[in-house]
Amino acid sequence: MDTPEFRLAATPNSSHEPAGTVGTVDSAVAEVYIRGAFRSQPWAGFVEFLFEIEMNLPNSLTVLRIFFVPLLVVVLLTRQPNWYFWGMPVRFEVWGVLILLVAAATDAADGYIARKRREITTLGILLDPVADKLLITAAFIPLVQMHLVQAWMVVIIVGREFIVMGLREIASVEGLVIPANALGKTKMILQVMAGCTVILTANHPALKNVGLALLWLVVLSAVASAIHYFQMFWSQINFRVQERHRRSVMLVDAKEKPQDVLSR
Repeated sequence: MDTPEFRLAATPNSSHEPAGTVGTVDSAVAEVYIRGAFRSQPWAGFVEFLFEIEMNLPNSLTVLRIFFVPLLVVVLLTRQPNWYFWGMPVRFEVWGVLILLVAAATDAADGYIARKRREITTLGILLDPVADKLLITAAFIPLVQMHLVQAWMVVIIVGREFIVMGLREIASVEGLVIPANALGKTKMILQVMAGCTVILTANHPALKNVGLALLWLVVLSAVASAIHYFQMFWSQINFRVQERHRRSVMLVDAKEKPQDVLSR
């Protein structure tokens, strides 16, 4: 299938430049040309989707982190690939650690770039926590199947992620925001360290004690951060409920007062 060809008429840099002079291309004009060029192609719907969701660099990194999730699961459960480079074995646990580290790096990079470029979008706000939860789930649940982690530990670690996400959703419905804190960020770093270490124990048993110690730190930090998030959630939601009750009482009193005056 031939690739569509299209040309953009450059906008002159100043009024003194004749039409056709190389200059800057207006982004709106470029968008119209691109959409028109790909309209007859099979992937036209995907191009339209990219324009609608504002796929900037931070959002692209978040989506990339989501694509790493099934790749990590396949590598850990199939224990593949096991390749040799220049006579040195690079087994599946190394690939698993590399995937987890790169995915964790995108987590740090997308937030930094979004804040620095002021490219914080609704899509990024929605996808970023979901991508984090999927990554942690993909890293720890296969380790239970591989008999490297106790199931109850993973239940606490993964359960905390979904509890916090649920609390944030309830808070957002009430118009409240539960900000991330240092404890939650520390937990994320510990999770990545523990995940990498435990993955390596598949063929390096000497790291088992280190991995177990990190897992305990992850469990303790998960419980502590969950309690802290619930305290922040309860303080905000409780204040909102009390304020709403106070307003309703004031409205009832305001309606009753004119009737009391007339009855007298």
